Amino acid sequence: MKWKIFIAVLWVMMVLLACTPSAQVDEPVEGPSLELSAIESLMWRQPDSALAQLQAFCNSPEADSLDVFNGHYCQLLISELLYKNYAAQSNREELLQAVAYFDSIMQVPEPVEGPSFERNVFLAARAHYIYGAGYYEKDSVVNACAEYLKALELMEEQFKEKALTGKNAVFMFYIYNRLLELFSAQFMIDPALACGEKALGICLNDPSLSKEIPNLYSHIGKQYEKKGEKEIARNYYGLAIEGLSDTNSLVYRDAVSIKALSDYNVGLGADSSLTAIKQVLAQANTEKERLTRFLTIGVIFTAERFFDSALYYLEPVFENEDNVSLQMQAAEYLIVSYNNLGNKEKADECILYLSNYKKTDGENKALVSKLEDLFKEYQDQKQERQAEIEREKAMKIVLGIIICIAVVALGVIIVVKRRSKTLLKKKQEEADRKLGETERQHREELEAERQTHRMQQAAMSGRLKRSNQELRELKDQIKQKGDSVAKAETAASFDEEPICRLIMERVNEGQFKAKIDYILYKDSALDKQQLLDLRVAVDRHFGQFTVRLKKAYPELTNGDLDYCCLYLLGLTDADVSALMQRAYYTVSERSRKLKGVFGSDEPLSAMLRGFANESASN
Repeated sequence: MKWKIFIAVLWVMMVLLACTPSAQVDEPVEGPSLELSAIESLMWRQPDSALAQLQAFCNSPEADSLDVFNGHYCQLLISELLYKNYAAQSNREELLQAVAYFDSIMQVPEPVEGPSFERNVFLAARAHYIYGAGYYEKDSVVNACAEYLKALELMEEQFKEKALTGKNAVFMFYIYNRLLELFSAQFMIDPALACGEKALGICLNDPSLSKEIPNLYSHIGKQYEKKGEKEIARNYYGLAIEGLSDTNSLVYRDAVSIKALSDYNVGLGADSSLTAIKQVLAQANTEKERLTRFLTIGVIFTAERFFDSALYYLEPVFENEDNVSLQMQAAEYLIVSYNNLGNKEKADECILYLSNYKKTDGENKALVSKLEDLFKEYQDQKQERQAEIEREKAMKIVLGIIICIAVVALGVIIVVKRRSKTLLKKKQEEADRKLGETERQHREELEAERQTHRMQQAAMSGRLKRSNQELRELKDQIKQKGDSVAKAETAASFDEEPICRLIMERVNEGQFKAKIDYILYKDSALDKQQLLDLRVAVDRHFGQFTVRLKKAYPELTNGDLDYCCLYLLGLTDADVSALMQRAYYTVSERSRKLKGVFGSDEPLSAMLRGFANESASN
């Protein structure tokens, strides 16, 4: 008998190891239309042509009949194509709605996560990224960083075990590269380096991004330059130049110029550096590039204390009105030159200019502090997810080892048991052959004694059964007393039920808001047992309320009945969103659905309370 129990336990362990939890889909999620999918496919190769096609589609009759999914999908494509074509976002409000929608459908994955769920993750991440780009255009750096990190978190969590290729790789590169530029602009060197190295790793693994590698080498070199590790910076600049086969490109000329400045900074002499920069200056084909080279030459002349020569190159940069960043850098070096040449009026002009554009030290520190907090929170959450993955892996390994040991032990037990049975059978047969008449008589005597013993046991068994019957009757009496006590403890009213008081305490303490992400209220969520307790309390006080409601409206699901019990307490959609851990949009849609089922414009709480009181009176 014991070995059968052992097999049953082993089977349960194997089922637990093999099974993976699946999520129930509360409502279907549509898929992208063929027209919009084709436009997106073209966007990754020719964004200008894709924008023209999207404009034509939006003016067509098909655009008026888009379902909810494709309506938000279309708004996302509009924002992406405006961004990729260097145009400002004109559908900011609609894009925010798309962000909320794609976040909400992330909460209802397929029963087994597959391509559709990965698609939803990818769309949600892109929506956050493009929304962040809109913040960055408005100089809202903190909000932009938060959206970029959210997009990064979604992508890393879903695609952590898979090789990044194609659109996924390109998109991840976009995020890391944008964060690299953002952190670099705020002199946050370590976060910038971390993002730069991640972006470089993606480019090295995906051939389609190989053209981005030299530019990344230059950006990473700049971070080491800021850290004072000039030799490492020079090595990266050298790698950038080596990786560029097109010596007539802007990227190549930028790399040559920045390496020449780096050579000068490590003490290799001004002449060779100036010669290299002037050579690429002669190839400049835009005014912005020409002024950039002027600025680099002016920096070297200022450091060499050739202030008249420095003015020749720096003043045209400062007088330019199209690039504030270049003007500010030029102004800083012009102040040095003007002060050394005794031109206080010009120096004061540059100082006044910088004071109008530069943030105060307090503003800079506050901005950097917020960005550092965001990046640290992202890293902490990433480490927690990684630790959880490692724990799951370790648990699976341990379970696998235990199962292997159990299988081997079971095999050994079965083999030993079979051998024991065989040996016992052989011994019994041998003993039977040797038994004589005397032994058979002795066996009969023993059998008679056994029969007598069995009769005695039977008599004792009868007495034992009577005792057991008396014990059961005593237990029934105790149970009846317990039931009467439990009935006495039933709450006098529905609102005083323990589960109702618990829910209202959480609502009053939480002060739940519709605009706040429901995940922040996860500590207030109700579990399955608490929802069951609420349903029992409702049925107890309102005459089997859920049974009557289901009978009156057969189209209601079990999930709908749970929502009705919550609305019976007078809760708002925001309260239900936090308690049920569902997006506010999803809860709002369900409440509209319930009103449609009941055929009433009356608030759900009032309508259900009326139905409940009517049921209770009947």
